[in-house]
Amino acid sequence: MGGDKAPQAIVEGARDALAEFSFIERLLLVGDEAVVRAEMDRLHFTDRRVEIVHASEVVGMEESPVQAIRKKKNSSISIGVDLVQSGDCQAIVSAGNTGAAVAASTIKLRTLPGVERAGIASALPNEHGPCNIVDAGANVDAKPKHLLQYAIMGAVYARHVQGKENPVIGLMSVGEEEGKGTDFTREVFELLKASHLNFRGNVEGHDLFETKLDVVVCDGFTGNVVLKSCEATAKVMFKWLKHEINSSPFRQLGALIAKGAFKATLERGSYETYGGSPLLGVNGTVIIGHGSSSPRAVKNAIRVAAESVRHHVNPHIEEEIQRAGASSVSA
Repeated sequence: MGGDKAPQAIVEGARDALAEFSFIERLLLVGDEAVVRAEMDRLHFTDRRVEIVHASEVVGMEESPVQAIRKKKNSSISIGVDLVQSGDCQAIVSAGNTGAAVAASTIKLRTLPGVERAGIASALPNEHGPCNIVDAGANVDAKPKHLLQYAIMGAVYARHVQGKENPVIGLMSVGEEEGKGTDFTREVFELLKASHLNFRGNVEGHDLFETKLDVVVCDGFTGNVVLKSCEATAKVMFKWLKHEINSSPFRQLGALIAKGAFKATLERGSYETYGGSPLLGVNGTVIIGHGSSSPRAVKNAIRVAAESVRHHVNPHIEEEIQRAGASSVSA
């Protein structure tokens, strides 16, 4: 029931996911049963793998996350996380209040053994493939060791889900030189440098799109600002481009000829392509969708959830976190 286009986009995206991905064995739609069923009827959506789980409450996008989770125990996000906690589901996808999804997941599911803070991994379009920025907003007050764990978890996700054999890690800073940045980033640099990870060093904003990077780590405050700035920039650039094209018949003709190129570029940079962002580090699979998720974005978020489960991301994270802990003790 969460998200700017819920429940229509959620139900339609679920229908499309089941139609395209045969590996999904069961899908539960959590929300107001009457509303969800009416939407399914409108779409003529019937599938034996679908079950509606009634939730009488909804957490609004502007509500305080922790307070909402404590007071609205029958909200769709709370019940959805409960289903994962009980083992009735293996993953949850939510396009609603991000803070509430993070709070419910960390409070109810807890973190994996050895993980101190969960982090959101959001994919950005890079010339060499997706670049995952971790943390994109789950933990704004991070400590240096948290960023080391973000790097480990991001590398696991890039390796096992995205097929990157030896993921390249970067640290977001204000310059590439080793001594650049704050006391905080310099301490993180030393931790990453001493780790077993394929650490490239400090990176800047432009590196997110043009440098071969698979994971870029930062605190959640920085990551969220970077992510939303990138999204806004892409949106306004296409808006300006559309305005300029429509200002002249000759430009419109040229745009018609280059329509395929425009479409491919939009596809490459659209959040809908990536679907959702995994909340890495919690004891369950949690995928955070964009608040304005379209049916296509929801479909792909469900795909991301299934891929995370199928590739055993959490067991691999546990293994790597344990390995890092053992290495630091022996050092």
